[in-house]
Amino acid sequence: MPEIRNYTLNFGPQHPAAHGVLRLVLEMDGETVERSDPHIGLLHRGTEKLAEYKPYNHSIPYMDRLDYVSMMCNEHAYVRAIEKLLGVEAPIRAQYIRTMFDEITRILNHLMWLGAHGLDIGAMTVFLYAFREREDLMDCYEAVSGARMHAAYYRVGGVYRDLPDQMPRFENNGFRDKADIDRLNRNREGSLLDFIEDFTQRFPAMVDEYETLLTDNRIWKQRTVGIGVVSPERALQLGFTGPMIRGSGFAWDLRRKQPYAAYDQLDFDIPVGQNGDCYDRYLVRVEEMRQSNRIIKQCIKWLRENDGPVMVDDHKVAPPSRQEMKEGMEHLIHHFKLFTEGYCTPVGEVYSAVEAPKGEFGIYIVSDGSNKPYRLKIRAPGFAHLAAMDEMAKGHMLADVVAIIGTMDVVFGEIDR
Repeated sequence: MPEIRNYTLNFGPQHPAAHGVLRLVLEMDGETVERSDPHIGLLHRGTEKLAEYKPYNHSIPYMDRLDYVSMMCNEHAYVRAIEKLLGVEAPIRAQYIRTMFDEITRILNHLMWLGAHGLDIGAMTVFLYAFREREDLMDCYEAVSGARMHAAYYRVGGVYRDLPDQMPRFENNGFRDKADIDRLNRNREGSLLDFIEDFTQRFPAMVDEYETLLTDNRIWKQRTVGIGVVSPERALQLGFTGPMIRGSGFAWDLRRKQPYAAYDQLDFDIPVGQNGDCYDRYLVRVEEMRQSNRIIKQCIKWLRENDGPVMVDDHKVAPPSRQEMKEGMEHLIHHFKLFTEGYCTPVGEVYSAVEAPKGEFGIYIVSDGSNKPYRLKIRAPGFAHLAAMDEMAKGHMLADVVAIIGTMDVVFGEIDR
């Protein structure tokens, strides 16, 4: 009998398909994976600890940097947790704006996932297509917050400001001719809502393009069908959420089961897979983009018809307007106290979760009555998914490891925290 010797292989952290900072230690029997051991910590920034040394409202920008392709969804969980502690409810218009931007964020996330997953498996074109649409949505982020990615737009008690009436436009800079600039500005003539509405009308045809490239593509199916199969029972035991558990056949979605913001007012479907493999999870996410588009359309309709405040009128948690702050001493004091000291929350603990694009993103806060959290714990969906890596990859080929990492949609900002 020949002696059997397994090889140990480092997959990452510099491997392009390891998404930056994942180190997988693979035990290989030839080309077959016997064991895979994910090593994390190469991006650890100590977000939870940093938040314990800052007033509550100073930590909102940290949330954008966790899962850095689902920025506003992370903020949403955090501000909801603080609102629960304070007993504050954001105005209904702010709830609809949050819902709309949560879904814009979901599309942004899924486009990034689709492009990167396709690139990992060998489909170059879909990456370029997905980034074409991401540009439009990044412009929506920039219009409301001034930043393309790390928006810090959600605030305790509402959102930073109402939607702008004027969409930023391209100016003549000498690099493009006038006809090109006019074409780029065609859907920027009106407000941000007009721009988003124009996007929602164009987007379904674009999703059709991705499906034309991939859904019945022979190579795509060979790389994803039957790979990384997880049964519904096992998905539940492993703590899967989001498209990972829905791909296995569980219709679990916090937007339906534990509604928040304006989701209980909206009509949408929860896509569910059957086989629990990489291909089903792909189909679930593609359909989720269509459903998000549907939700955004309903939010636009409501926001057009209903006006109102986007921030609570309590200057203990929401800053006064610039004009009030410049004119009244009391407002100036409120402004100063709020941005230096923040606000004190009642003693207690709270857990708040949202249906982020990757699954259940939760924030657990323990308050000791001061202006900082005594303890902050982040429940990142990707952490539970990555923990199942060994189980999902066992017995598969080395090339399938790439497809399995891709189907998990891991982003290390939230896993390493």
